[in-house]
Amino acid sequence: MNFEDAKILICDDSILARKQLSTMISSLVECTIFEAANGQECIDMYQQHLPDIVFLDIVMPIKDGHSAIAEIMEKHPDADIVIVSSVGTQAQLRQAIQLGAKDFIQKPLNTLQIESILKTRFERRMK
Repeated sequence: MNFEDAKILICDDSILARKQLSTMISSLVECTIFEAANGQECIDMYQQHLPDIVFLDIVMPIKDGHSAIAEIMEKHPDADIVIVSSVGTQAQLRQAIQLGAKDFIQKPLNTLQIESILKTRFERRMK
């Protein structure tokens, strides 16, 4: 896969989780990766960089993932947001999807999950 011009935003309050996901993505595709440590940074970085895909945790300080989804989707209804969280209750998943998230993956992550998400997005871009 080759995303070359693609921009991906990873938002998680855990630097370890961000680095792990960034490493997985970098091993699969060429792209530009931005990182945010909380929901407010995610919103700000989305506005600044307009990424093609956002990988977003739910439980974070300052603003949680649900708040970030709501604010991003309000201004950018076509945003492609994938929730990545270890907190995976049905209610939280339902809320994230209702707010506009396109997908949900449970931590711990594996490369095959990330590859599947990226491949799906890449194929959509080619159509």
